Amino acid sequence: MTTVLNERIGFEIELLAPAGADRRTLAERIALEHGGQVVRFFHTDSEPSLVPGMGHFWHLTPGFTVQNGHGAPLASLVDDITIVADLRRDLPGVTAAAGRHAAASRQGADEHSYRILSDDGRLLRLVADHTHPDTPFARVLDDVGVLFGTSVETIETVRRLRDRAGASIALATSLATGRERPCEIVTTPLSRDHEAALETLLRPARELGFTVPVEAAVHLHFDGAPYRSVAAFSNLVRLFGHWREALRVALGTNPACTRLQPLPPALVELVDAPDAVGLTEAERWGGLQAAAKATGLTKYFDVNLTALLTDAPLRDTVEVRILPGSLHAADIVRRAAFVEALLARCLDPLPFPQPTGAGPTAQAAELAALVGIIPTNERATTR
Repeated sequence: MTTVLNERIGFEIELLAPAGADRRTLAERIALEHGGQVVRFFHTDSEPSLVPGMGHFWHLTPGFTVQNGHGAPLASLVDDITIVADLRRDLPGVTAAAGRHAAASRQGADEHSYRILSDDGRLLRLVADHTHPDTPFARVLDDVGVLFGTSVETIETVRRLRDRAGASIALATSLATGRERPCEIVTTPLSRDHEAALETLLRPARELGFTVPVEAAVHLHFDGAPYRSVAAFSNLVRLFGHWREALRVALGTNPACTRLQPLPPALVELVDAPDAVGLTEAERWGGLQAAAKATGLTKYFDVNLTALLTDAPLRDTVEVRILPGSLHAADIVRRAAFVEALLARCLDPLPFPQPTGAGPTAQAAELAALVGIIPTNERATTR
């Protein structure tokens, strides 16, 4: 029986292409089935820096948007730098194992399979605005150099751009071996027929031999607007703060998934503190936003609440990040229905209760009973 979701939800599903294929292989297959086309773009992300005193670099890597026959976007397929274990394991056999998709997927890939790095997100956005995604590696950063009145230096396999004072702007280098294989499917927000829509993306992936990588997760993006109040935001924090282990049992969270961590204890204490007296809701909400920012919230927690801390977010969503990876729409939607019911309870002005059961398994059953849904906790194992 098909599970029905009621909310508008965006999905992010982490997969791995087989050796010899890449994320464009899947993008072209999906586009073919919809009579559409594939459009290359630059995907922005960050990665840890090995330079002392520098927390991270920003980078641009090749991404592919799939459009249907009317030109409307269906999904984007991008890299995910957390997917590494399978690449390390498969590295010795990547060349030998190149499959029947190798010729098509790698044709012309050398001149476009590169990444652009900078230590300043503002400069990287400038680079993206002045670099066409189809620019070959031999000319990458040239157009940006015109803005700064300098020329690109080529040092072996690296192209580097500096300003006239010698300060670094950005550099471009080839993708590491295998980095074209991680494939995060980022859907457009889906308002109906969620399972059918996801299956049109995942069935081709299964047929092409895509697998669920070791570190895989599925992320759900719910509209953030309903949670922009003291009561709703506080309940979100209580849910993911007090029920963390129960949620991981109920949803079958992948223990190998990275970039997950419990919400800051200071944030949980903040929402459980007594309300200020004599303030309007707007004043209380503004104060809670400011205080929550000071607790060290980033996007890399079990739930990403950062969009709610500003009145003008780039993407106004609540992102739930603890679903396990899967290649099957039905599995993803069943878990999403459980999360949807829990988030609906967060909109109740009554405080979200604390668990009373002894241990995560008992608490998971208690949580399911609270919303009247039996969750699936079988982890995806399709590799």
